[in-house]
Amino acid sequence: MKFVFGLNRNLRTFTLMISAPVIKSLNAQHHRQLLLQLPLILLLLTATATLTKAQEFGGNPPSIKWKQVNTPAAKVIFPAGLDTEGIRVADIVQRMNRAIQPTIGYKQKQVSILLQNQTTISNAYVGLAPFRSEFYLTPEQNNFELGSLPWTDQLAIHEFRHVQQYNNFNVGLSHTARILFGEGGQALFNEGAIPNWFFEGDAVFNETHVSEQGRGRLPYFLNGYRALWAAGKDYSWQKLRSGSYLDYTPDWYPTGYMLVAYGREKYGDDFWRKVTQDAAAYKGLFYPLRKAIKKYSGEDFIKFRNNALSYFKSQFINDNGPNTLPDSFKKYTFLDQEKGVFINHGHFIADQEYPAYVNDSTVIYMKSTYDHIPVFVINTNGKEKDISTRSVSLDNYFAYHDGKVVYPSYRPDLRWTYRDYSELYLLDVKTGDERRITLRSKYFAPNFSLDGKTIIAVQVGPSGKSELHILSAFTGKLIAVVPNKEKLFFTYPKFYNDSQLISAVRNHEGKMTMALIDIKTGNVKTLLPYSYQPIGFPVVKNDMVYFTATSGISDRLFAISPANGKLLELRDTNTSNKYEPTVTDNKLAWVQLTAFGYQLNQADRSTIKWDEVGSGKIPGGLPDYNISALKRDSSTDLLALITNKQLPVTKYNKAYHLFNFHSLIPDFNDPNYTFSLTGENVLNTFQSQLSFNYNRDEGYKEFSFDAVYGALFPYLSGGAGYTIDRRGLYKGNNIYWNETNLHTGIEFPLNLSSGKNGTSIDFGTDVYYTSINFQSPFNTLFKDENYTYLNNYITFSNRSQQALQNIYPNFGQTITLNYKSAISNIDAKQFLANGTFYFPGLFVNQNLVINLAHQDRDKGNVVSFSNDFPFSRGYTAENLYNMNKVGVNYAFPLAYPDAGIANAIYFQRIRGNLFYDYTRVNDFYSNGNPFNGNFRSAGIEVFFDTKWFNEESVTFGIRYSYLLDPDIYGGTGRNRIEIVLPVSLF
Repeated sequence: MKFVFGLNRNLRTFTLMISAPVIKSLNAQHHRQLLLQLPLILLLLTATATLTKAQEFGGNPPSIKWKQVNTPAAKVIFPAGLDTEGIRVADIVQRMNRAIQPTIGYKQKQVSILLQNQTTISNAYVGLAPFRSEFYLTPEQNNFELGSLPWTDQLAIHEFRHVQQYNNFNVGLSHTARILFGEGGQALFNEGAIPNWFFEGDAVFNETHVSEQGRGRLPYFLNGYRALWAAGKDYSWQKLRSGSYLDYTPDWYPTGYMLVAYGREKYGDDFWRKVTQDAAAYKGLFYPLRKAIKKYSGEDFIKFRNNALSYFKSQFINDNGPNTLPDSFKKYTFLDQEKGVFINHGHFIADQEYPAYVNDSTVIYMKSTYDHIPVFVINTNGKEKDISTRSVSLDNYFAYHDGKVVYPSYRPDLRWTYRDYSELYLLDVKTGDERRITLRSKYFAPNFSLDGKTIIAVQVGPSGKSELHILSAFTGKLIAVVPNKEKLFFTYPKFYNDSQLISAVRNHEGKMTMALIDIKTGNVKTLLPYSYQPIGFPVVKNDMVYFTATSGISDRLFAISPANGKLLELRDTNTSNKYEPTVTDNKLAWVQLTAFGYQLNQADRSTIKWDEVGSGKIPGGLPDYNISALKRDSSTDLLALITNKQLPVTKYNKAYHLFNFHSLIPDFNDPNYTFSLTGENVLNTFQSQLSFNYNRDEGYKEFSFDAVYGALFPYLSGGAGYTIDRRGLYKGNNIYWNETNLHTGIEFPLNLSSGKNGTSIDFGTDVYYTSINFQSPFNTLFKDENYTYLNNYITFSNRSQQALQNIYPNFGQTITLNYKSAISNIDAKQFLANGTFYFPGLFVNQNLVINLAHQDRDKGNVVSFSNDFPFSRGYTAENLYNMNKVGVNYAFPLAYPDAGIANAIYFQRIRGNLFYDYTRVNDFYSNGNPFNGNFRSAGIEVFFDTKWFNEESVTFGIRYSYLLDPDIYGGTGRNRIEIVLPVSLF
């Protein structure tokens, strides 16, 4: 169960589909996938972001030794060697806890916080079921997106606010749900009452309030709304909340911050504590948060949210005049003379990022659209040509020099899901060929030397130390490590000359400067005073360094001369944020976020003006957008007052709370009615489940226990079940027996993803033992039986990346082989081969999908193995002796409604699927004669991709099947209409 809230990063417009292994728990009579596949309650509790790694099962190698710092507010668990980071997090949490309780509530329950140092992803989360948090300790390079505070500090002041939220939302009906269903019950009711925009908006407000930075002071954070306002976009609340397949919409983080900040500013610091207490208790029952806002503010929610957004919009009243939009997409707009802004009735165009000049007329950049995955593009005199698709990456950064591109690509570890790599790829612009030049590395922001023979890159290893590595541009071999005497964190390094580097650096306080660094000695010359104003994206041209820095409400372009310290600011008629500058002798280019994506802007250097900044420091400071609530209580800037305090560090026992039962999960799937007590330890290496199932058809009762241990290279699984009152029919009379089922297994989940594809292979073997004991008086007629069988399986998946609008990957294969075979007392077997193959359709966002399947079993059918054969749609499926199937699908989008109903269901996309299925079967009549039959069907499926309550993605559909052959195993007529629901709904 993963109801999580966390730090988040900008969502990319592509998805890498990787087939994850599913822990299996099958027996001969039933096929239920336990532990890792849960019903609707778990579906509704999932709230994760793209590239977020939430609760990875068995993700760390067993060689890691864990330590802990134990305080009343939090138990901080970390790998040996990270004592400083663990103590720092624990100290911040315990010092901040009481100071900020008055604004959310005073309840406290200790949370476990795991520090994960093996991943290159920058993120974190807090979740219920089980109650824990995880911090991913690699900071990102973009100083504008999440700020420049020390990464563990940033995570602590944001994530612990979520801990306080959960602790204090355990009231009223939410508390009742927790009593009945455990943490999962509270999670479900909390989400039903309090939207994700509050969870994250409140946490962002807290990080801004207790620090001297925080995203609430970063112009980058409100980029999305500023872009919509500048373009005159006036989207509905449901569209802003649910997102769109057509148009750019900001996520719920800035939305939430603006609403939370406005509420505290106007109605007091305890406003949201009162509102959320009522909402989590379900006072008013339906739409409790809206009713609580009305109760404590006197405004209905529509007026409240409109006033909040208008308040922040007014902070940019002079922002973005009519000439803000770049020429590349003014053709999509017309000028509203009265409002003085461009109005656009088009949709998202593309993200054009990290431009690099080849010459004055040619520029290379990354291009990402909603219907195509990221691709390197070369633009000559306005004409684009694709170079190559980009391999899977955490961001779109790259560097160019003399026909070559270097960039970091993300690659997961073969087995350990918390360990991954950032490897460097070298791309030939002329041929489109690329090769990997580093392996199992953790390199970021690479850049070429002036002669192109070496590369400078930032390495951030498991220790958290930031280093500058100089590598061979041909082999990737390490040549030198630049000394880091001042323990700085480096971002976007560039060669200034053969002996010096330029880098935007952060110090131990989180303050930034532009630094000139000696390659041999590591000596640092600061070109600007240290400040909390983010600095980044430096580029060197001749003796000048061009870069972006935060100045008041905008991120602006500056230039500085390392030789004489002269600081220049680009003279600008508007305050739009400008990033990723690139320059030639005659041209200057940058990108800015618009309502239609990140767009490239170019200007002749002869037409632009630079103003000298006499003070020698970046002007403007950080904005607070006139939110005085950020500065008006004793917890203001609390982070600066927390000095490093020694706290006791002890060993953490990996077996601690191994059976950590946290939720009671009901799963009613007629005729089976199941309750499962689900557990998971804090390290997420052991999952367990106690279950009771009642079958209404037979009247039997089943008690079972299942567990999986994932700390070793293979998963080890096992379980036991006892079933009372199984029932069968013999000569017209019911007979009864009891069953004992035991199973154990081993599974190898391997992730082979690399480059442009996501690839995985999962294989293993389970051993099942079943004992049948007939009840009295039937035990005089039948002998007790027992048998053992093996369940062998292998699943291979390989898929290309997907853009937002792509229904399926353009190329992909998923192949499953499963062989069940009795090994004692009986002769029984079953073999299944099932493959699905994805191909591009005739037009963009369309796919041809082929399904091929074969299944055969023993003739005697002594054991009724589970039937996973994908029978022709529309027919009643049976498990027959020999079955072969060919299925052809053609998927295509029909419409993008962007319309909703009562803030309950929002329709993002409607898509269709034409299909033809042909199944050929061979079996035997009761007299032993062979039976051959065809089961052919054709039809159409219409699917609705929706958001429920503006948060949860749910797809459902309608299927019409026309049966070309009789349905001899059930039903009459040739026309069938079915409702298609997600597998996990019921």
